Amino acid sequence: MLLARFTERATELLAAVPEEERPTQTAVAAALRQAVLEAFRSREEYVARMVEVDLLAGAPKQNANSLRRGIRAALLDQGVRCVDAPDGEHELFVVVEGDGEVFEVLRPAYVDQATGKLVLAGQLRRLAAPDGAGDSAGSDDAANGEGV
Repeated sequence: MLLARFTERATELLAAVPEEERPTQTAVAAALRQAVLEAFRSREEYVARMVEVDLLAGAPKQNANSLRRGIRAALLDQGVRCVDAPDGEHELFVVVEGDGEVFEVLRPAYVDQATGKLVLAGQLRRLAAPDGAGDSAGSDDAANGEGV
């Protein structure tokens, strides 16, 4: 079903290209073959990473902190940066609840280092500031939910 839809759409797109600019059948076949091979390689890499995470989780005497460090290391190896605090990177976070001047990180933000794209926005909760405490997360940009 998916391949049929792809073939139909590819045919439509090729028909829209002027005949003198259309790629040859050989060029189209080579491009499709390359795309399929890259998809298989990507899947193999993903499966290998999932196996590593499973092995890490099943290691003897594993605690939550060492598991988290291992997963973070695997993410970093794949080019994904985890941002645990909004310091200087408020645009990676959104405020999801609360009132006050201090922020608590509910969820870190994840950034693809190769593209700079945000994979998953971090979440902050506003808290009432303890006496004499300042803003723990920086400027009001994150406080206003701006950015993501």
